[in-house]
Amino acid sequence: MYDVAIIGSGPAGYSAGIYSSRYQLKTIIFGKMMGGTLSQAHKVCNYPGMQDIAGMDLSTKMHEHAQANGCEMKFESITSVEKKGDTFLLLSDSGNTYESKTVLLTTGTERTKLTIPNEKKYLGKGLSYCATCDGNFYKDKTVGVIGGSSAATMAAIMLSNIAKQVYILYRGNELRGDPSWKEQVLKTENIHVLLSTVVTDLQGEERLESLKLSKKYKESNILDVDGVFVEIGSEPNKDLPILMGIESDEKGYLEVNQAQRANIDGIWAAGDCTTNSNGFRQVVTAASEGAIAANDIYQYLKGRS
Repeated sequence: MYDVAIIGSGPAGYSAGIYSSRYQLKTIIFGKMMGGTLSQAHKVCNYPGMQDIAGMDLSTKMHEHAQANGCEMKFESITSVEKKGDTFLLLSDSGNTYESKTVLLTTGTERTKLTIPNEKKYLGKGLSYCATCDGNFYKDKTVGVIGGSSAATMAAIMLSNIAKQVYILYRGNELRGDPSWKEQVLKTENIHVLLSTVVTDLQGEERLESLKLSKKYKESNILDVDGVFVEIGSEPNKDLPILMGIESDEKGYLEVNQAQRANIDGIWAAGDCTTNSNGFRQVVTAASEGAIAANDIYQYLKGRS
């Protein structure tokens, strides 16, 4: 029997695990990937105390910190959560069952897809949703980055150190996100920005060879590339919360109060999957929400004892 079962191994989950373990609560964290989407970040430059750190390195530090405080870790995904009286029964994709007095959902978000023809066909064959993971396959080649947010500009900058030529393709009329990343993009010689441009199709034989564009570039609406990285945002992981009956807003973000409590007694949610933190969704806000949830869980369990 655990006091706290944390579903999700990103910053919110690790932060909650650190706090709950220090409250002497028996805690377990479930997650297939250490750090969640944080591990895919090329650089994190705005987490207090870490001026410049790779996402995977920060994920590793968080994982080790939580483990050192006594958190149990399982590289499994939870597929169902059922309330049994005052406790919860959790089933994992490995067929294991766990029991916990409380549940904290830190399920994060997943990358938004293009939803255009041939997207699935070229996944892993020239199309990627993670520049940090796959960028090194494109040394001295030509790549595209679809999107105009901080994630897109950061990916383009990282790729500019590997690829020969990088194109940013964005449907808006100006880049969005962190001004410092935009400024760096505009100063980088091998990054070319195509604004008000939509990728309408992906083309190639066995692998991706070109992008079909909504407007012409250099007299053609076909842009030859060796690969393309999709950075058009993310959406919450909805499947498990929907099965559990957790209330959410129209976009699927989980509704929580100031203490990170969900609508079902004994369940909390924290991090990028929630409606809190004014929708800012940063590493620091996810960690903060995790800490708040852990504190409230401690108070809740103390009141039950």
